[in-house]
Order: sequence, then C-alpha cells, then structure tokens
Amino acid sequence: MPEPIENLVAGHERRDVEVGRLVLFGAAISLTVALSLIAMWLLFGYFASHQPPGSPASPLAGAREIPPAPRLQLTPQADLAQKRRAEDAVLYSYGWIDRSAGIVRIPVDRAIELLAQRGLPVRAPVRGPAAAPVSRPTAEEIR
Repeated sequence: MPEPIENLVAGHERRDVEVGRLVLFGAAISLTVALSLIAMWLLFGYFASHQPPGSPASPLAGAREIPPAPRLQLTPQADLAQKRRAEDAVLYSYGWIDRSAGIVRIPVDRAIELLAQRGLPVRAPVRGPAAAPVSRPTAEEIR
C-alpha cells in the first residue's frame, strides 16, 4: 500500500485561480454599474427639464370622446339579473318558434317529462342485404 503524500507547504494552488483577474473583473462590473447610474441620472434630469410634470404627454390626451359600443356596464349585477329573467321567460314558457311550420317552444321541465315518457327517437333500420357477421379466427387457426 502506497504511503500518503503529505502537503508540506500550507496554502493553495496558484495555477487554478488568478486573483488579479478576479479583482479586475469585479472592478469592471462596479465601474459599469456606476456609469449606468450616472447616465440614468443625467437622462432623467434632461427629461424633467424638457417636459414639466403634469402636462399631457399627447395633444389628443385632453379630448374626451364617448367610446364606440359596446361600452362597459354601469350596473353589471342588474344587467345580469335582467338577462337571467329574460332567459327564464324563454326557458319556462310556451311560445311559437315558427308558426307556419308548426314549431313550438315548450318549457324545459315539460320537455324532460315528454322525453322520459316517449324515449329518444331511433333511426330507421337500414334496408338492403344484411351484413355478414364478422368471424374471428380460433386459436387453432392462428397456429
């Protein structure tokens, strides 16, 4: 079994990290941040001197026009209640849909009762030669 090599000199490996380059990189970042802050301070000062706060940014900003329809609701709860009353009047009453064709509207509850009594409509059977039943191969035929 080989004997462990002891590190006789305490410290770190000098070839992996160059401290000077790390310090230079940190200084470059700090300088960039400082120059950005100064540039923003000067830019905001320029904006403040050329357009005083409080005035409209656009000459059209002062014009008040009524927007085209549809507009925002002033009383959405009342509008919803009115819409539901109108829908309930249609859903729970009798009425003509097309008088000339004899199509009427009936209440939902009555339609459910009629459907339960009469059942769902069924399609007429297909006329013509009957389709041959599908045969499946047996285990012996597969082998």
